[in-house]
Amino acid sequence: MTEVRTARCIIHAMEAPSAVGVALCHGFTGEPTAVEPWADALRDAGFRVTVPLLPGHGTSIGDLARIPWRRWYDAYESAYLELARECDTVVAAGLSMGGALALRLAAHHPVAAVTVVNPALVVDDPRSRLSAVLRYVMKTVPGIHNDIKRSGQDEGGYELVPVAAAHQLKLLFRDTVTALPRASAPLLVFRSTVDRVVTSERSVEAITARYGGTDIRLVRLTDSYHVATLDNDAETIFTRSAAFFREMTGAGQHSSNAKAQGLGDLA
Repeated sequence: MTEVRTARCIIHAMEAPSAVGVALCHGFTGEPTAVEPWADALRDAGFRVTVPLLPGHGTSIGDLARIPWRRWYDAYESAYLELARECDTVVAAGLSMGGALALRLAAHHPVAAVTVVNPALVVDDPRSRLSAVLRYVMKTVPGIHNDIKRSGQDEGGYELVPVAAAHQLKLLFRDTVTALPRASAPLLVFRSTVDRVVTSERSVEAITARYGGTDIRLVRLTDSYHVATLDNDAETIFTRSAAFFREMTGAGQHSSNAKAQGLGDLA
Protein backbone atom coordinates (compact mmCIF):
# COMPACT_ATOMS: atom_id res chain seq x y z
CA MET A 1 0.00 0.00 0.00
CA THR A 2 1.30 3.46 -0.84
CA GLU A 3 0.21 6.99 -0.07
CA VAL A 4 1.30 9.91 -2.24
CA ARG A 5 0.77 13.50 -1.14
CA THR A 6 1.52 16.44 -3.43
CA ALA A 7 0.49 20.08 -3.59
CA ARG A 8 -2.09 19.15 -6.21
CA CYS A 9 -3.68 15.98 -4.90
CA ILE A 10 -3.80 13.19 -2.38
CA ILE A 11 -3.63 9.64 -3.74
CA HIS A 12 -4.36 6.57 -1.66
CA ALA A 13 -3.49 3.45 -3.58
CA MET A 14 -3.68 -0.29 -3.20
CA GLU A 15 -0.90 -1.72 -5.35
CA ALA A 16 -3.09 -4.00 -7.45
CA PRO A 17 -3.50 -3.60 -11.22
CA SER A 18 -7.13 -4.67 -11.14
CA ALA A 19 -8.15 -2.40 -8.25
CA VAL A 20 -11.35 -0.40 -8.43
CA GLY A 21 -10.53 3.30 -8.62
CA VAL A 22 -12.44 6.13 -6.97
CA ALA A 23 -12.23 9.64 -8.43
CA LEU A 24 -13.16 11.74 -5.40
CA CYS A 25 -13.67 15.52 -5.49
CA HIS A 26 -13.85 18.30 -2.91
CA GLY A 27 -16.22 21.25 -3.08
CA PHE A 28 -16.25 24.88 -4.21
CA THR A 29 -13.65 27.07 -2.39
CA GLY A 30 -12.59 23.98 -0.43
CA GLU A 31 -9.63 21.60 -0.41
CA PRO A 32 -9.05 17.83 -0.36
CA THR A 33 -8.98 18.13 3.45
CA ALA A 34 -12.79 18.06 3.44
CA VAL A 35 -12.91 14.58 1.90
CA GLU A 36 -9.59 13.16 3.12
CA PRO A 37 -11.19 10.98 5.85
CA TRP A 38 -13.53 9.59 3.19
CA ALA A 39 -10.53 8.83 0.98
CA ASP A 40 -8.83 7.12 3.94
CA ALA A 41 -11.89 4.96 4.59
CA LEU A 42 -12.19 3.94 0.95
CA ARG A 43 -8.49 3.11 0.86
CA ASP A 44 -8.90 0.94 3.94
CA ALA A 45 -11.80 -0.79 2.16
CA GLY A 46 -9.46 -1.74 -0.69
CA PHE A 47 -10.07 0.97 -3.28
CA ARG A 48 -7.54 3.08 -5.15
CA VAL A 49 -8.45 6.72 -4.54
CA THR A 50 -7.37 10.02 -6.04
CA VAL A 51 -8.46 13.46 -4.80
CA PRO A 52 -7.34 16.27 -7.14
CA LEU A 53 -6.95 19.82 -5.86
CA LEU A 54 -9.05 21.84 -8.30
CA PRO A 55 -7.47 24.86 -10.06
CA GLY A 56 -7.83 28.09 -8.12
CA HIS A 57 -8.30 26.23 -4.84
CA GLY A 58 -5.78 26.02 -2.04
CA THR A 59 -3.98 29.19 -3.20
CA SER A 60 -5.88 32.51 -3.12
CA ILE A 61 -9.30 33.90 -3.96
CA GLY A 62 -7.60 35.97 -6.65
CA ASP A 63 -6.57 32.75 -8.37
CA LEU A 64 -10.06 31.30 -8.04
CA ALA A 65 -11.63 34.41 -9.55
CA ARG A 66 -9.70 33.86 -12.79
CA ILE A 67 -10.56 30.19 -13.34
CA PRO A 68 -13.33 29.14 -15.77
CA TRP A 69 -15.42 26.20 -14.59
CA ARG A 70 -14.19 23.93 -17.36
CA ARG A 71 -10.74 23.91 -15.78
CA TRP A 72 -12.25 22.51 -12.58
CA TYR A 73 -13.91 19.76 -14.58
CA ASP A 74 -10.81 19.12 -16.68
CA ALA A 75 -8.72 18.57 -13.53
CA TYR A 76 -11.26 16.12 -12.15
CA GLU A 77 -11.64 14.36 -15.50
CA SER A 78 -7.85 14.03 -15.75
CA ALA A 79 -7.80 12.30 -12.36
CA TYR A 80 -10.50 9.93 -13.61
CA LEU A 81 -8.63 9.18 -16.85
CA GLU A 82 -5.45 8.39 -14.93
CA LEU A 83 -7.38 5.92 -12.77
CA ALA A 84 -9.07 4.45 -15.84
CA ARG A 85 -5.65 3.65 -17.32
CA GLU A 86 -4.60 1.83 -14.17
CA CYS A 87 -7.81 0.21 -12.92
CA ASP A 88 -10.35 -2.17 -14.41
CA THR A 89 -13.26 -0.13 -13.05
CA VAL A 90 -13.67 3.46 -11.85
CA VAL A 91 -16.41 5.07 -9.78
CA ALA A 92 -17.04 8.77 -9.14
CA ALA A 93 -17.70 10.57 -5.87
CA GLY A 94 -17.84 14.13 -4.61
CA LEU A 95 -18.92 16.60 -1.97
CA SER A 96 -21.08 19.63 -2.84
CA MET A 97 -19.74 21.10 -6.11
CA GLY A 98 -17.56 17.99 -6.28
CA GLY A 99 -20.83 16.09 -6.50
CA ALA A 100 -21.81 18.15 -9.54
CA LEU A 101 -18.47 17.33 -11.15
CA ALA A 102 -18.97 13.63 -10.39
CA LEU A 103 -22.42 13.72 -11.99
CA ARG A 104 -21.08 15.51 -15.05
CA LEU A 105 -18.31 12.93 -15.31
CA ALA A 106 -20.92 10.16 -15.22
CA ALA A 107 -22.69 11.83 -18.15
CA HIS A 108 -19.54 11.72 -20.27
CA HIS A 109 -17.66 8.59 -19.15
CA PRO A 110 -18.60 4.98 -18.29
CA VAL A 111 -18.20 5.12 -14.52
CA ALA A 112 -19.57 2.09 -12.70
CA ALA A 113 -21.30 4.04 -9.92
CA VAL A 114 -21.61 7.53 -8.42
CA THR A 115 -21.86 8.68 -4.82
CA VAL A 116 -22.47 12.33 -3.92
CA VAL A 117 -22.74 14.10 -0.57
CA ASN A 118 -24.94 17.21 -0.36
CA PRO A 119 -24.62 17.73 -4.11
CA ALA A 120 -25.01 21.25 -5.45
CA LEU A 121 -26.71 21.78 -8.81
CA VAL A 122 -28.62 24.98 -8.06
CA VAL A 123 -27.39 28.23 -6.52
CA ASP A 124 -29.98 29.10 -3.89
CA ASP A 125 -28.80 32.70 -3.40
CA PRO A 126 -31.21 34.91 -5.41
CA ARG A 127 -28.32 37.24 -6.28
CA SER A 128 -26.97 34.53 -8.57
CA ARG A 129 -29.43 35.62 -11.25
CA LEU A 130 -27.40 38.81 -11.57
CA SER A 131 -23.94 37.26 -11.21
CA ALA A 132 -22.98 38.06 -14.81
CA VAL A 133 -23.26 41.76 -13.94
CA LEU A 134 -22.41 41.72 -10.24
CA ARG A 135 -18.97 40.22 -10.89
CA TYR A 136 -17.90 43.56 -12.37
CA VAL A 137 -19.05 45.68 -9.42
CA MET A 138 -18.69 43.34 -6.46
CA LYS A 139 -15.46 41.41 -6.03
CA THR A 140 -16.36 39.04 -3.20
CA VAL A 141 -19.18 37.94 -0.93
CA PRO A 142 -18.92 36.13 2.41
CA GLY A 143 -18.96 32.37 2.11
CA ILE A 144 -20.44 29.88 4.53
CA HIS A 145 -17.27 28.31 5.84
CA ASN A 146 -17.03 25.17 7.94
CA ASP A 147 -20.75 24.35 7.97
CA ILE A 148 -20.08 21.43 10.31
CA LYS A 149 -22.12 20.46 13.36
CA ARG A 150 -19.30 18.53 15.01
CA SER A 151 -16.93 20.76 16.93
CA GLY A 152 -13.21 20.94 16.27
CA GLN A 153 -13.40 20.30 12.51
CA ASP A 154 -11.88 22.48 9.77
CA GLU A 155 -12.46 21.87 6.07
CA GLY A 156 -9.82 24.39 4.95
CA GLY A 157 -10.57 26.61 1.98
CA TYR A 158 -11.64 30.22 1.59
CA GLU A 159 -13.93 32.28 3.78
CA LEU A 160 -14.72 34.71 0.94
CA VAL A 161 -16.21 33.79 -2.44
CA PRO A 162 -15.17 35.72 -5.57
CA VAL A 163 -18.34 36.73 -7.41
CA ALA A 164 -16.63 35.90 -10.71
CA ALA A 165 -16.08 32.35 -9.44
CA ALA A 166 -19.67 32.14 -8.21
CA HIS A 167 -20.77 33.03 -11.74
CA GLN A 168 -18.64 30.17 -13.10
CA LEU A 169 -20.23 27.89 -10.51
CA LYS A 170 -23.66 28.78 -11.85
CA LEU A 171 -22.52 27.99 -15.40
CA LEU A 172 -21.18 24.61 -14.25
CA PHE A 173 -24.47 23.77 -12.57
CA ARG A 174 -26.45 24.76 -15.64
CA ASP A 175 -24.30 22.58 -17.89
CA THR A 176 -24.44 19.63 -15.50
CA VAL A 177 -28.22 19.71 -15.12
CA THR A 178 -28.52 19.68 -18.91
CA ALA A 179 -26.21 16.65 -19.08
CA LEU A 180 -27.93 14.61 -16.34
CA PRO A 181 -30.13 12.53 -18.69
CA ARG A 182 -26.97 11.08 -20.26
CA ALA A 183 -25.77 9.66 -16.94
CA SER A 184 -27.00 6.16 -16.15
CA ALA A 185 -24.66 4.69 -13.50
CA PRO A 186 -26.23 3.64 -10.18
CA LEU A 187 -26.32 6.67 -7.91
CA LEU A 188 -26.15 7.02 -4.13
CA VAL A 189 -27.04 10.45 -2.70
CA PHE A 190 -26.36 11.49 0.90
CA ARG A 191 -28.37 14.55 1.97
CA SER A 192 -28.19 16.41 5.28
CA THR A 193 -31.50 17.47 6.75
CA VAL A 194 -29.87 20.75 7.85
CA ASP A 195 -27.56 22.38 5.31
CA ARG A 196 -26.71 26.07 5.38
CA VAL A 197 -24.83 25.98 2.05
CA VAL A 198 -27.12 23.97 -0.23
CA THR A 199 -30.15 25.30 1.58
CA SER A 200 -33.01 24.01 -0.55
CA GLU A 201 -33.99 20.62 -1.95
CA ARG A 202 -33.87 21.91 -5.52
CA SER A 203 -30.55 20.20 -6.28
CA VAL A 204 -31.83 16.78 -5.21
CA GLU A 205 -35.06 17.46 -7.07
CA ALA A 206 -33.06 18.20 -10.23
CA ILE A 207 -31.32 14.85 -9.87
CA THR A 208 -34.50 12.85 -9.32
CA ALA A 209 -36.24 14.62 -12.21
CA ARG A 210 -33.47 14.51 -14.82
CA TYR A 211 -30.95 11.78 -13.99
CA GLY A 212 -30.83 9.14 -16.72
CA GLY A 213 -30.33 6.13 -14.46
CA THR A 214 -33.10 4.31 -12.65
CA ASP A 215 -31.10 3.16 -9.61
CA ILE A 216 -31.09 6.27 -7.41
CA ARG A 217 -30.75 5.81 -3.66
CA LEU A 218 -31.20 8.63 -1.14
CA VAL A 219 -29.82 8.52 2.41
CA ARG A 220 -30.82 11.27 4.83
CA LEU A 221 -28.17 12.48 7.29
CA THR A 222 -29.89 13.75 10.43
CA ASP A 223 -26.87 14.71 12.54
CA SER A 224 -24.65 16.61 10.10
CA TYR A 225 -24.52 19.92 8.26
CA HIS A 226 -23.12 20.59 4.77
CA VAL A 227 -19.59 19.21 5.15
CA ALA A 228 -20.95 15.87 6.27
CA THR A 229 -17.71 14.06 5.44
CA LEU A 230 -16.20 15.73 8.53
CA ASP A 231 -19.35 15.59 10.63
CA ASN A 232 -21.25 13.25 12.91
CA ASP A 233 -22.64 11.11 10.08
CA ALA A 234 -19.28 10.65 8.38
CA GLU A 235 -19.02 6.97 9.28
CA THR A 236 -22.39 6.33 7.66
CA ILE A 237 -21.09 7.92 4.45
CA PHE A 238 -17.86 5.94 4.55
CA THR A 239 -19.34 2.50 5.23
CA ARG A 240 -22.38 2.81 2.97
CA SER A 241 -20.48 4.28 0.03
CA ALA A 242 -17.86 1.53 0.26
CA ALA A 243 -20.59 -1.11 0.37
CA PHE A 244 -22.36 0.54 -2.57
CA PHE A 245 -19.18 0.61 -4.64
CA ARG A 246 -18.49 -3.04 -3.82
CA GLU A 247 -22.03 -3.97 -4.80
CA MET A 248 -21.81 -2.13 -8.12
CA THR A 249 -18.31 -3.29 -9.09
CA GLY A 250 -17.95 -6.71 -7.49
CA ALA A 251 -14.87 -5.42 -5.65
CA GLY A 252 -13.47 -8.02 -3.30
CA GLN A 253 -15.16 -10.94 -5.06
CA HIS A 254 -12.00 -11.91 -6.91
CA SER A 255 -9.94 -12.20 -3.73
CA SER A 256 -12.76 -14.04 -1.96
CA ASN A 257 -13.06 -16.51 -4.83
CA ALA A 258 -9.30 -17.01 -4.82
CA LYS A 259 -9.30 -17.77 -1.11
CA ALA A 260 -12.18 -20.19 -1.54
CA GLN A 261 -10.28 -21.93 -4.34
CA GLY A 262 -7.18 -22.17 -2.17
CA LEU A 263 -9.15 -23.74 0.67
CA GLY A 264 -10.65 -26.17 -1.80
CA ASP A 265 -7.17 -27.23 -2.92
CA LEU A 266 -6.22 -27.95 0.67
CA ALA A 267 -9.30 -30.06 1.38
